[in-house]
Amino acid sequence: MIPKNRTALSSLLVLMFGTFLFYIGTDGFQAFTAETARVNQLMDEKPQFPDVTLEDNNGRSYSFSEFKGKYVFITFLYTSCGTVCPELEVNMSEVYKQIPKEYIGDDIQFLSISFDPERDDPKTLDTYRKAFGSDGKTWRMARIPDQEELNSLLDRFGVIVIPDEYGNFAHNSAFYLVNSKGQLIEVMDYTFIDKAADRVTEILRSGREEG
Repeated sequence: MIPKNRTALSSLLVLMFGTFLFYIGTDGFQAFTAETARVNQLMDEKPQFPDVTLEDNNGRSYSFSEFKGKYVFITFLYTSCGTVCPELEVNMSEVYKQIPKEYIGDDIQFLSISFDPERDDPKTLDTYRKAFGSDGKTWRMARIPDQEELNSLLDRFGVIVIPDEYGNFAHNSAFYLVNSKGQLIEVMDYTFIDKAADRVTEILRSGREEG
């Protein structure tokens, strides 16, 4: 018969080992889902926005480097989406309204990027942006016509896009903030509007003070 103290010790060791594995597997108890782990990795790596060519709602093509020296607040969407994308853009509109006007256009650019470039041509994007109050200048809606460039961006920023047979996409959604050097520095929950607006304003204010 095994002594009770040995049984208790064995149980404790199993528990400790299991806890250690859970700690490692969840990135220090912080990553309880694959999405959280992905965001944590992005925050550690701070990837650079790749050199892609954008075509916006005005039909104008340009490199992302046009925004050099500015922060860029980004969402990823497709206009045929009938679920999360409209909510995402409504919330983006609310963040836009909460940012002090002194920063809009000078310190920060808002940018909604479609991952459905075949259907989301400039005319479609222009119609879509009007529905959400985008001015087409300080808040632009754009596509990346080159599929390889688009895939590079989505992969680098951890945006998961899975097409189905009906022309829809399963995808994750968030607010992304790129700094004035083109690095991703924040991935924020798009449902927490006030929190996102406060965080962006804090960063912009700090940037001006440092400048």
